[in-house]
Amino acid sequence: MLALTAVALLIHGYHPYAEDAEIYLPGVQKILNPRLFPANTEFFSAHAGHTLYPNLIAFLVRATHLPLPWAALLFHILSIFLLLAASWRLAEALFPSEAREDQWACWAAVALMAALLTLPIAGTDLYILDQFLNPRNLAAFAALFAVADVLQRKLARAAVWLAFGLAMHPLMACYAVFFCGWLIVLDRYRPRMLRFAAALPFGFTLEPPSAAYHEVALRQRSHFVLRWEWYEWVGAIAPVALLWWFAGFAERRGMKNLELVSRAMALFVVAAAGAAIGLGIPARFEALTRIQPLRCLALCYMVLVVAGGGMLGKYVLQSHVWRWVVLLVPLSLGMWYAQRQVFPSSQHLEWPWAEPRNLWVQAFEWIRVNTPVDALFALNPEHMELPGEDENGFRARAERSMLADAVKDKGAASMFPPLAETWAKQIADEKNFSHFDKDDFERLRQKYAVSWIVVQEPGPAGLECPYENATVRVCRLQ
Repeated sequence: MLALTAVALLIHGYHPYAEDAEIYLPGVQKILNPRLFPANTEFFSAHAGHTLYPNLIAFLVRATHLPLPWAALLFHILSIFLLLAASWRLAEALFPSEAREDQWACWAAVALMAALLTLPIAGTDLYILDQFLNPRNLAAFAALFAVADVLQRKLARAAVWLAFGLAMHPLMACYAVFFCGWLIVLDRYRPRMLRFAAALPFGFTLEPPSAAYHEVALRQRSHFVLRWEWYEWVGAIAPVALLWWFAGFAERRGMKNLELVSRAMALFVVAAAGAAIGLGIPARFEALTRIQPLRCLALCYMVLVVAGGGMLGKYVLQSHVWRWVVLLVPLSLGMWYAQRQVFPSSQHLEWPWAEPRNLWVQAFEWIRVNTPVDALFALNPEHMELPGEDENGFRARAERSMLADAVKDKGAASMFPPLAETWAKQIADEKNFSHFDKDDFERLRQKYAVSWIVVQEPGPAGLECPYENATVRVCRLQ
């Protein structure tokens, strides 16, 4: 299992400050150093205030006396190991015999999970497991452990795992809580007429959204399933069809747990899809789309990988080494190649001790060392999506405050509507940032007390820029 953990890390890479690390890591940094982020703290503290994740990681950093970058790497590796261990536990519950072929089923389930950690989940902007430490990763292995314990009738232990998941990521863990409840219902009451899944707690509101919230909500395409592309719908429908086939296959062979979990998950996703469609149609429900019922596909994909891998190991791979090689080597290489395309300007493994290759990151690192802790920065609000930036978070990497961005901060504003007004105003003031001149930056300085900016080369004339490289300049506003 340790070897598979190492292989999984090599396949999928490690990018500690990328993507949603911009949302979660500053919460940890703020606890460790309260002087950080004096401005716009709410864009990450709103998430941090709903989870014990930043408190847990900060506590572990202090307890181990490790620098945060080293601790984040260690705990990320641990989260991979625990997800693989949870996959083994679930495979044991689905294929409970002690026969040799069922050991192959467990190993195949774990190996397939290790190869597919960064498999994109249809329409949700999620992976099975991210390439960096975050609360979703911790909730993921907790969910699989809980499902395995429910299947093995160890409900008290399942409750402990679910409580841990809720403390780490309440929204993602809710899907596991209700799925486990649905499993218990189906296991106890199995009439053929029972063909509906447990409803998720969506709440209810008749208040129309504000104009600012409407603007930010429309930018979150993943919240509105009717705006999904056709291939994203395929990614949601195909797992349901496969699981339903698994259920029939398992029922014919008397594999009770595999039949139960496959049928339950298929119906669960169908119910979630109906809820997502229902919430996405009336305008008055727009604020409720942030619940994102189809994020239950994250748990669905994990169950599908374990069940599918187990069946491959039991009935196809078995002890034939060449079959394992033919399946896993091309799959692993394909996943490695896909990750290299996601982060083309960065090292595949961004070790804490390595000098960054990415030019944006080099500028962010210079900022962290050479600018005041209370500095407020302005960057292109689309900077995380610019070529060569590789979705590196400025706050997480530079440990400095910045004006709202249009990539990750819009996610915070869409999840917490009171932030929408602040977000919309700052984004409006940063419009056409790439064409700003010295007067535009002076306007930001006077309105928001912006003291530093990061601009792409060549940048506007007349600014004092103590750092520059081939891609960006870091300039001080007097």
